[in-house]
Amino acid sequence: MGKEALFYKKVDDNNVQCYLCHHNCKVSKGNFGLCGVRENREGILYSNNYGKLVATHIDPIEKKPFFHFFPGELAYSIAAIGCNFKCDFCQNWQISQHQESQKLGVESENFSCEEIVKKAIESGCKIIAYTYTEPTVFFEFAYDCAKIAKKEGLYNTFVTNGYMSRSALEFIAPYLDAANVDLKSFREAFYKKFCRARLAPVLENIKLMKKLNIWVEITTLVIPQENDSLDELSDIVDFIISVDKNIPWHISRFHPDYKLYGYLPTEIETLQKVYQLAKSKGLRYVYIGNAYTDYAENTYCYQCSRLLIKRVGFSVVRSNLREGKCNFCGAPISGRGLGDE
Repeated sequence: MGKEALFYKKVDDNNVQCYLCHHNCKVSKGNFGLCGVRENREGILYSNNYGKLVATHIDPIEKKPFFHFFPGELAYSIAAIGCNFKCDFCQNWQISQHQESQKLGVESENFSCEEIVKKAIESGCKIIAYTYTEPTVFFEFAYDCAKIAKKEGLYNTFVTNGYMSRSALEFIAPYLDAANVDLKSFREAFYKKFCRARLAPVLENIKLMKKLNIWVEITTLVIPQENDSLDELSDIVDFIISVDKNIPWHISRFHPDYKLYGYLPTEIETLQKVYQLAKSKGLRYVYIGNAYTDYAENTYCYQCSRLLIKRVGFSVVRSNLREGKCNFCGAPISGRGLGDE
């Protein structure tokens, strides 16, 4: 049956206006919003994926990726079907795109919020990650889980496209500890062409998350010939620094998937150039994902350049942090759970 949705209002003739994200879908009776999971039934908007999960896994927090949020810890990771973006390069399109999941016959399993929190605790996870698909489109379930998780001493994280409405973000902020935001490009044309969305709301939400004291990390998938120019990536660096030079930036290597199978993987040299560019501009924490270079996923001190956290794959194998500070020069390292909590 689903659950009555948050963030909507009735308008006329049993139509409703959804305000969960910046699409602000007007949904007529019997139809769905762009996400494919919020349905207008007789003038009431329902979240049809409430508690219906297609993924429940235990992951290293680094896999999300979070590198400055309780490094080395485990996250109980959950997802429901749906997304409010239509990215042609989506790596989880089988579950994020509602129509595709229907074609493939993807089945979900019903869970209560209490069950999810219990499973997280029993599995030794101190974090719940709402991930794989877009947590905004299973917001009601994520919100209810997050409230219970917080009472039990757990932390909550979103891996998100950052397109939720201001109202939704402010509503969940007391229970949301961290977010990794996919900043997919710094060009409106890219967002329109590949995501069927807009850039501006994502930028505003990144700034708002910082104001709401949500720990923020940013990921950009670098796609050859589409968003890989140094000019554009330099603009991203400038934006991040304007918000906070301590925000970690994950530049991720593209591998062909979904509707972009004809593309080539990102050149490692391109990612290395972007890494050096970002560091030279003063961004303190830069990482290269999906590339497996020697230094790509290590954390270095911005002040003395010494190795602070050595990672192999998604595992932390060495840490030179003490109470959130560099063990060598004493510089404070930004993050949460860096040995000081």
